[in-house]
Amino acid sequence: MHIFNPWHDLALANFSANYTPPASAMRMADDLALLPVWYGGGDAVIAEGEANRSFLDTVKNVLPVSAEMIPISEIALRRDENIIPWGWDPMLRKKMAVLGADERQLPSMEELERLKEYANRKNAVRLLREIKKEEKDFCGESHYFTRLEELLALLQSMPGDIILKMPVSGSGKGLIWILGEITDKQTDWCRRVIREQGGVVAEPVLRKVKDFAMEFYLQEGTAQFAGYSLFRSAASGAYAGNKLLSDWEILERLRACCPTELLHGLRESLLQKLALFFPSYTGYAGVDMMVCETEEGYRIQPCVEVNMRMNMGMVARIFHDRYMEPEAEGKFVVDYFNKPGSAKLFHEKMERESPLKVAQGKIVSGYLSLTPVTSDTRYTAYVLIC
Repeated sequence: MHIFNPWHDLALANFSANYTPPASAMRMADDLALLPVWYGGGDAVIAEGEANRSFLDTVKNVLPVSAEMIPISEIALRRDENIIPWGWDPMLRKKMAVLGADERQLPSMEELERLKEYANRKNAVRLLREIKKEEKDFCGESHYFTRLEELLALLQSMPGDIILKMPVSGSGKGLIWILGEITDKQTDWCRRVIREQGGVVAEPVLRKVKDFAMEFYLQEGTAQFAGYSLFRSAASGAYAGNKLLSDWEILERLRACCPTELLHGLRESLLQKLALFFPSYTGYAGVDMMVCETEEGYRIQPCVEVNMRMNMGMVARIFHDRYMEPEAEGKFVVDYFNKPGSAKLFHEKMERESPLKVAQGKIVSGYLSLTPVTSDTRYTAYVLIC
């Protein structure tokens, strides 16, 4: 049973069973509740409402989708099935327990403590350092500070703009930019984060050319490569969407900036290091990377983040491999509409201008919303195939 809980990162950082996510995160969870239909295969998806049920029935008439939708009230009746969320955290654990899930379906608090430790950005700092020891052509640096005085000393000695990160936070969240000198307000932020989370990560701002990622699946001490992700992020660092391309095509596009052999070597190195760094983790792990412009030419920053959960890049990877021909191209977008009715107007316009064409269970071209769109919808997830 899959459940989409996009507030996972925030809840894990808070680490309270009584945590209340922002209203925006709860709205996103409601609007995109059926997103697991596209990456969960034939598994059940926990969702509510007639709009979701009607949407799933319609989709099954167009594409080879076999997932079933089950209401939250049925969780207590399915104690022999695994619960597979976007990511586990104490809030979701409590919610599932209250709804009748068996203890065997839930992670222990000790396992959640370990997951929080794995999700800490200090692991990405260490991983970047280990990778750069093996390959001099990679760029980027990252530092983890547990003392404010040491952090301030680095800021004074390091030229250029600096980005500071909370050790545990949501995607695109918990980041501040030091443009020139650090302000008193930013210093107070650092002091608070060190007090609450134990440290702060500091990195120089690089001249980014492309965002991409390598996706992996870890299972208690072993790691498998799951594919590439070529994505876009906003200036704030928040996720903005993915290219829908084959792994081969992504490598072709990256080859213009860096040798394919270098990427293959990095992939093999990460297979070993992820298994070593996270021996007790089972699930997807995405390693975000960047192609950057440097004085020596294009260079790869090989470990910007490590996402210890399901992620949108993996959703895009699975969707392309399952529902598109290998040579087909498109984009996967998660969008937000501020005004009531705007999402529905956009959806209707896209259906008129880019009608969906399907042949033998594969999308040939056109627009497809991956979740239902009504007059109340604010968050949408869709693909556009060209």
